Amino acid sequence: MNRSLSIRLAPWVFTIALLVLWELAVALLRIPVFFLPPPTAVARATFEFWPAIYRNSLFTLATTMIGFALAVGFGLALGLLVGWSRTIYAGLYPLMVGFNAIPKVAVVPILVLWFGIGFVPAFLTAFLISFFPIVVNVATGLATIEPELEDVLKGLGASKLDIMQKVGIPRSLPYFFGSLKVAITLAFVGSVVSETIASNYGIGNLMLQAQAQFQVPLIFAGLIALAVEGIVMYWAMAVLERRMTGWAQRSGFAQG
Repeated sequence: MNRSLSIRLAPWVFTIALLVLWELAVALLRIPVFFLPPPTAVARATFEFWPAIYRNSLFTLATTMIGFALAVGFGLALGLLVGWSRTIYAGLYPLMVGFNAIPKVAVVPILVLWFGIGFVPAFLTAFLISFFPIVVNVATGLATIEPELEDVLKGLGASKLDIMQKVGIPRSLPYFFGSLKVAITLAFVGSVVSETIASNYGIGNLMLQAQAQFQVPLIFAGLIALAVEGIVMYWAMAVLERRMTGWAQRSGFAQG
């Protein structure tokens, strides 16, 4: 029980310790606020600009979740397709790697030309940057089927579809749910990148405006808002992973 309580309290203790060290370092080293504001200044900026932070946080969260939902659906379907056949894998995987290597910030201007500034480029950028980990992990899970096992199942009369449904898809579930934790954080990155270039709303745009006005505490307040949203969504994906694939996790890891 004591060990479980210490594990639960550890994130809060480390966070508070970091904030205290941050505050002391700024005070002792006399770092200017415009260079590195202390947590107290960030807290004041959060309170002062809370309506704007709240409104823009909701916009960023909405674009992120829509892009993430598209990434989950498209990534799962494409991952199953890629993992279905070694020929399809060999043909599509290099194309996906090449597309993933393109910096998504370079794609945003194209999205602006097609859809204009605002909501659509933001969630499309979130989708483009987050679907690749899902595809790769689902395809990897399907690729873990041993050829010997597949031959035995075929010898027993199982079709390719039967093998996928009974063996391949269950084996890929831990990879799939594990990839969601990576994808959701990348989706936030995509939304913010697009908001700083092609949007009048969102935390990215708020931070850009704060930078233009030299309101450094507000910039850090936006960063903290993004961090809180990211942590909450990552935690939600981790809970979903434990609920859906607890059978595939080591007992020590599952217990923390």
